[in-house]
Amino acid sequence: MHDAVTTKDRSPGNALRTVLSSPAPFVALMFVLTTAALAIDQQVNLWGQHLLGIAGWIVLIGAAVYLSPLERSRVAVVIVVATIGEVIGSIIWGAYEYRLGNLPLFVPPGHGLVYLTGLQISQLDVVRRHTHAFITVVLVALIGWALWGLVLADRQDVAGAIGAAFLAAFIIGGRSRLIYAGVFVFVAYLELYGTWVGTWTWAETLPGTGIPDGNPPSGIAAGYVLFDIAALTLAPALLAGVRALRSRLSSWSSPRG
Repeated sequence: MHDAVTTKDRSPGNALRTVLSSPAPFVALMFVLTTAALAIDQQVNLWGQHLLGIAGWIVLIGAAVYLSPLERSRVAVVIVVATIGEVIGSIIWGAYEYRLGNLPLFVPPGHGLVYLTGLQISQLDVVRRHTHAFITVVLVALIGWALWGLVLADRQDVAGAIGAAFLAAFIIGGRSRLIYAGVFVFVAYLELYGTWVGTWTWAETLPGTGIPDGNPPSGIAAGYVLFDIAALTLAPALLAGVRALRSRLSSWSSPRG
């Protein structure tokens, strides 16, 4: 029996489940995939970007299999709200621009994966054992980055400092403070690497405001506070609507006496 269990545990299906549902393997996978995907994006055309987008959706759907219905609803809300924000922020407002001047297909699932990565970082054993230390390190990094952007950077980052102050307030007193801190860790890497390789570039000033902005801005992860608020607010209604629709479709398809 022990050998059978061991063989089962080592099967590809169980290995995939472990990677997609366990905090440490999932976080490691997201850092590796993010690094690889953004590097590949530099070498491909629009159709190559589409393939990266399809791959992103496959990974997200695979991870969503192991979420609860409410968690899946929250991720869905984050994707919708964040994508609307991308259209407004990049395509309409022009605060930043992607390499091909479009909104890459990998961006919507990417937001869902960023949110899940922040959630999984917050659930790491080391973070749960040392919550206060983790929060402190994140705040020091966030505030230090904001001050560097205001005083020492070649491009002054006033917009980032405003976002950093907003994010810091929620990390200190928010009900999802560990998730926000975890999201900051991943978004900081994503933004620094993404702008370094040239996947996207931030405008020197926020259009129409004259407010100086960094490339990337230090407080950009603050957007996920808004996404999370939207998710917590709208996800229960979305889940209830889906269940009601399923119930109605089931009643229509059931044989009538």
